[in-house]
Amino acid sequence: MRITTARRIAQAFFFALFVWLCVVATVGTRLWQWRGWPIRWFLELDPLVALGTALTTRSLFPGLFWAFATIALTILLGRVFCGWVCPFGSIHHFVGWLAQRSRPLKRRIEANRYHRAQAVKYCLLAALLAAALLPVGRMMLGSLQTGLLDPIPLVNRSFNLAVLSVADLAAGNWAGAGRFYSGAGLVGAVFLALVLLNVAVPRFYCRFICPLGALLGVIGRVSPWGIGARRAKCTECGVCDLNCAGACNPMGPIRPSECLMCMNCLDDCPSVEPIAYGPRPSPAGEITSPGMSRRDFVISVAAGLAVVPLARLGGATANDWPAGMIRPPGAVAEEEFLARCVKCSECVRVCPTNVLQPAGLSWGWEALWTPALNNRIGTSGCQSNCIACGHACPTGAIRPLTLDEKLGRGGFEAAGPIRIGLAFVDRGRCLPWAMERPCIVCEETCPVSPKAIHLEEVEQTIREGATVRLQRPVVDPARCTGCGVCEHECPMSGQRAIRVTADNETRDRSHAVLLHHEKQ
Repeated sequence: MRITTARRIAQAFFFALFVWLCVVATVGTRLWQWRGWPIRWFLELDPLVALGTALTTRSLFPGLFWAFATIALTILLGRVFCGWVCPFGSIHHFVGWLAQRSRPLKRRIEANRYHRAQAVKYCLLAALLAAALLPVGRMMLGSLQTGLLDPIPLVNRSFNLAVLSVADLAAGNWAGAGRFYSGAGLVGAVFLALVLLNVAVPRFYCRFICPLGALLGVIGRVSPWGIGARRAKCTECGVCDLNCAGACNPMGPIRPSECLMCMNCLDDCPSVEPIAYGPRPSPAGEITSPGMSRRDFVISVAAGLAVVPLARLGGATANDWPAGMIRPPGAVAEEEFLARCVKCSECVRVCPTNVLQPAGLSWGWEALWTPALNNRIGTSGCQSNCIACGHACPTGAIRPLTLDEKLGRGGFEAAGPIRIGLAFVDRGRCLPWAMERPCIVCEETCPVSPKAIHLEEVEQTIREGATVRLQRPVVDPARCTGCGVCEHECPMSGQRAIRVTADNETRDRSHAVLLHHEKQ
């Protein structure tokens, strides 16, 4: 079997596995639903996810130890993960091949020449890691923004929010209820734009943008094995550049940090073994520098160090915290949350009621695409018997809870249930309060026991002297958990008459509205 055939089989297998793990990120008992499938495995294999969270939190979430397997593979063999495993890389490889295959030979060879702009990805990596390392805020943690460009969170986010949702609607909601996501259009547009750039330059994203590729390129510089040309047998025809995925100049001097181990050069070369995979350094010479100058490095690090404090000047993690941003149950304090969340949307996809949504720019760019509750868009609020999001999170931004801890039962009775917010009645929109019309929907649907919403009866005189007995809802903040079921079921179809804010959430004591909670 040709080595390129083995590589294509590996790419197809890992891409199919990735798609399957995205599909089964649906709560249920059927074969195509979440039944212990390792849905976050590709994220756990990502060394940039592990390194980013380690820099921001000075700790490593247990599942991320899988990343050491990728690091070891890269040290031993080079960037095999990029060329053989990465699902996003496989998409770019395939689309680039389709776009280039009908073009003239000379143009295809020219498209695969090394370009100095390939050093941009190293600048992006330096900026992102600098932002992660800089301690800011009250908790002195960095800001994890690698997920914006890291290919594994990016492709997870794109499939979870856009690709599978479109497929779901087209297939007649095979996942049960339709999956709707605010901001999914932007996620899909970014994904589509990155894929279509391959029409201009094959594997454009991998060559010029990918920070994970840059990290693996740096790690792979110490690999004892690599592609190399033998000058004595090479005719310098340039055919090895015909399908070079990384534009690494395999004819030499080769750039090992850019080589994706696609092995195309080995199969395309018309001579007898002028190019081989063997011990390094290459007989034709190597250029081990990533192409980033000291000035580029200093500017990139300075940009990364400056951007997070500038983002925090808005006070979103201080006194001007957004009360409308309701994090899922088990979410850690906001500063630590921003230091852990890689914006992969695994928790958003696995939410059975579709109430978890990717945050938009209205909450600040630092929180972009992080999970927050939107009680209007889904089929209900946060269900009291659901703890799926914490078990789907690969970095510990959402702690894996037990049902006893979430509901405040057993050994957690003294602490009480996990609160993600507090419901408030808008008396200017509530039917009994503002319009003298009977309605007790919020009280009826409140899942808390004893109920967090009680009714106050009043007699109200209306037209022609008639008297009616109205029941007006009142929220008990000592019992409300902020689940949002009442907001979802409120008959006011526009802005709801009862709405949940992040006040009184368990994860931050400074957001409490009561000095202490009454024992329930």
